[in-house]
Amino acid sequence: MELFVTLTSPYARLARAVIIEKGLQDRVKITPIQTRTPDSPLYAINPSGRVPTLVTDDGTVFEESAVICAFLDHLDGARIFEITHDDNRWAALRLEARVRSMLDGIAVWGRELSRRKSERSPGIIAHETARAVRMARALNDDVAAGSFDGPLSIAQLLLACTLHGREERPPGFSWRQDNGDLSAWVDRIAARPSLTETLPPAHPPETAR
Repeated sequence: MELFVTLTSPYARLARAVIIEKGLQDRVKITPIQTRTPDSPLYAINPSGRVPTLVTDDGTVFEESAVICAFLDHLDGARIFEITHDDNRWAALRLEARVRSMLDGIAVWGRELSRRKSERSPGIIAHETARAVRMARALNDDVAAGSFDGPLSIAQLLLACTLHGREERPPGFSWRQDNGDLSAWVDRIAARPSLTETLPPAHPPETAR
């Protein structure tokens, strides 16, 4: 199988981290690819042009990080990331949705900043800046309450991929400020090989989902 990624995308990083956590490195080839250009080679593989994109052995194309991670998790028949149908299910789904909400907003913010200054929307930037700050504070409270403790989950990996190695990305997002519990939690989980091995390049240009 082949996973097409950009090395700066947190969404693609999540899929790469799952591959490492599941020990699938020998089954999935990681291929960096150019995106968001008129002639991107990804369009011939996936018409949406989004990363991550997974092409299976039989040529089936998957996109969307949540779907790809679920598919990768089931490959060996020993799922470790599946959210079970028990009393903790809704709490787990809530956390994952909250992290994705912050990341989606950060992606919009980053795309807006990548435009020429004359084309940027100050309203969008202000809205997404305020949203990201609020979300970081809410997630700090979740961490402090122990909501991100316990066995490794997609919500944990996604939160780490959203924040780890992305200081001031987008510029002005000082998520560590006033969020000591969140900051310490990210530093602890960042020691996992799946995160150290997928660390984004230093100070890259922002790339979108």
